[in-house]
Amino acid sequence: MEKKKGLSIVLLIPAVIIGVALFKEFDFENLKFENPALAFVYFIGIVLSITFLIKDARKRPEK
Repeated sequence: MEKKKGLSIVLLIPAVIIGVALFKEFDFENLKFENPALAFVYFIGIVLSITFLIKDARKRPEK
């Protein structure tokens, strides 16, 4: 009996950290980011992390 492999923790941790940082960067009173350039870098980082996370999950064989 084989164990099912879950999400990769190595890829999940940066996605959560960057997501929290992006959330903290957003100003809800004015509905915009405090530092738009930094928010853009965070957004690119979280998109890349989630993309690699999905690719890794699809690549694993299911038996």
